[in-house]
Amino acid sequence: MAVSMRDLDSAFQGAGQKAGLEIWRIENFRPVPVPKSSHGKFFTGDSYVILQTTALKSGSLRHDIHYWLGKDTSQDEAGAAAIKTVELDAALGGRAVQYREVQGHETEKFLSYFKPCIIPQEGGVASGFKQAEAMEHQTHLFVCRGKHVVHVNEVPFARSSLNHDDIFILDTKSKIFQFNGSNSSIQERAKALEVVQYIKDTYHDGKCEVAAVEDGKLMADAETGEFWGFFGGFAPLPRKTTSDEDKTDVSFPTKLFHVEKGQAEPVEADSLTRELLDTNKCYILDCGVEVFVWMGRNTSLDERKSASGAAEELVRAAERPNSRIARVIEGFETVMFRSKFESWPQTTNVTVSEDGRGKVAALLRRQGVNVNGLLKTAPVKEEPQPYIDVTGNLQVWSVNDQEKILIPAANQSKFYSGGCYIFQYSYPGEDREEYLIGTWFGKKSVEEERASAISLASKMVESLKFLPAQARIFEGNEPIQFFSIFQSFIVFKGGRSSGYKKYIAENELPDETCKEDGVALFRVQGSGPDNMQAIQVEPVASSLNSSYCYILHNDSSVFTWSGNLTTSEDQELIERQLDLIKPNMQSKPQKEGSESEQFWDLLGGKSEYPSQKLAREAESDPHLFSCIFSKGNLKVYEIYNFTQDDLMTEDIFILDTHSEIFVWVGQQVDSKSKMQALSIGEKFLEHDFLLKKSSSETPIYIVMEGSEPPFFTRFFTWDSAKSSMHGNSFQRKLAIVKNGGTPLVDVRYLQFFYPVYKYLRISCR
Repeated sequence: MAVSMRDLDSAFQGAGQKAGLEIWRIENFRPVPVPKSSHGKFFTGDSYVILQTTALKSGSLRHDIHYWLGKDTSQDEAGAAAIKTVELDAALGGRAVQYREVQGHETEKFLSYFKPCIIPQEGGVASGFKQAEAMEHQTHLFVCRGKHVVHVNEVPFARSSLNHDDIFILDTKSKIFQFNGSNSSIQERAKALEVVQYIKDTYHDGKCEVAAVEDGKLMADAETGEFWGFFGGFAPLPRKTTSDEDKTDVSFPTKLFHVEKGQAEPVEADSLTRELLDTNKCYILDCGVEVFVWMGRNTSLDERKSASGAAEELVRAAERPNSRIARVIEGFETVMFRSKFESWPQTTNVTVSEDGRGKVAALLRRQGVNVNGLLKTAPVKEEPQPYIDVTGNLQVWSVNDQEKILIPAANQSKFYSGGCYIFQYSYPGEDREEYLIGTWFGKKSVEEERASAISLASKMVESLKFLPAQARIFEGNEPIQFFSIFQSFIVFKGGRSSGYKKYIAENELPDETCKEDGVALFRVQGSGPDNMQAIQVEPVASSLNSSYCYILHNDSSVFTWSGNLTTSEDQELIERQLDLIKPNMQSKPQKEGSESEQFWDLLGGKSEYPSQKLAREAESDPHLFSCIFSKGNLKVYEIYNFTQDDLMTEDIFILDTHSEIFVWVGQQVDSKSKMQALSIGEKFLEHDFLLKKSSSETPIYIVMEGSEPPFFTRFFTWDSAKSSMHGNSFQRKLAIVKNGGTPLVDVRYLQFFYPVYKYLRISCR
């Protein structure tokens, strides 16, 4: 897309150069910056453009653009906001996702920028609107809906506004009441309390009383009587009637249109595939509640504006659900958009370059604008950290049929590729001993022994009252925590269990177990003495790699081979691993390119081999999902801009970092669901909700609330006191709101982990 300076509004110059939120209000059809002190304050008569810039682990900046339309904004101002959003995307290089947000129907992604909520105020910049007086001098009634983010709308201050299904907040001059409809969930009540806290802090300077009123509780309760007094006394509530806000057309047929000269023309096709989208055109994908505008990379700015206008016309049609519009650029489609198609290739033929952003940057430089943030920055290169104390105690068992056999400490770091193993690691935590219990499956291990290992490990976790974190790990996909716990780890070919030997015999397969008189080749890897591995590979030249060091031996000779791309640190690891694999034998060092004939003879002759290091799954930006698992079916809902407070004690959540996933289980989750945690993690990987081609052998951790390991909590700003509180989510939040933000710790939790607690309590009597 060609970009010229006439396409760029001066208000957008320098936008999106660093992580954070930027907001503009449309005034006289032009964007005017909103100061940070007013972020989150919206007026019903206005339209706004919102830019969220996120710094990714890759070093690049991701931009999400939203335009918010107040219920009283004019159609002209709304149109100006839509057009300016397209212009802002052009200024950022033409790759941002753009969302249309309508007051009362905002996306969860948008609301996540303004936690816990936004409460639009009456008024606006346009003539004819009068700014509302300060809220603390008036009585307001709000309805709150949402389990993870809260949609807050002001409703008429009348009994007829109340119902049994929703949460209501009555804000009076001296007291805030939360009315919990009898059909509302605990999680919804807890989230609404965050809105109560927000109103208390924002409009009452944190100096007012808070009361929770339960639907159906009679006047005998003083606070309940006080609440109903504002409505003229108690009276039964009618059943809730379906409103326009509750209507969703789940059966709305999906339709694809291409846009020609501002008109949407249907695309005839038997099924939706990526091949239907032409890079020279714009398209509208109408899914009812969700409407997507797809913009080909070779379309002009005017064509993109025209397509956006056509989508606006489409959603304003009569007899439609309240629709949200998202605009995506070719090559930067969202997961939600791609999931609407029956087939979508992992990569396309589109050449994604920095040209668009570079051209804009060059134009802005000539005007003296700092544009460093517009260009991709170098990714931050960090050495993987285990985030776990490595001074603890390790025990390892091998699995043989239905039994586990304890391995002596001297051999507990020597595994076989045909075996299954269970490990228990205890280590000092923040205020008590922590546990990690895991299973490791070799590449050639048998399914029956894998199932047995999981069952035996689960019983170990259950015996410790579900407190340990649990891990499921496959050979070749071990996380850094695993290697750091074992420090020196060796994997031999073959297996020793009866299950493995039976499988080999029944299928007439060769036993690959390393024999004393056989030739064996080991690849040595790791980042240091506290994290080193020796992996047995096929004893042929093609198994070599210039980026690694190797140990080659038979019954009488030992060779060490160093690739040309290895470092002195890599070569030091050879000597350490040699002492474990072939102690008391003198090795014959070999440098790549100057090997002896005897070395090549042992490998069966020379052949080509690679030079690049083996690629491991890189950790990506984390995503948090809430899970519902029923009858083998898994549904997930992503939580944007997540914090620790999003982890509800009644629920199960999944934290996905691509290289690992964590299944977090709340204290209030029932025992049956706790036992299904691993199945939930496996089902999550199977569905690949983020469409990242996740491996089914990705490490899975099961983390119990109150016992979160540091390699999980590092993804949050963590307060351990919060995960040690008692009660359900609503009771916890209510205690915090009423006690000035101080979490209440469960005394039972303290007694379990601190035997001295009971002694002190008796001594103080």
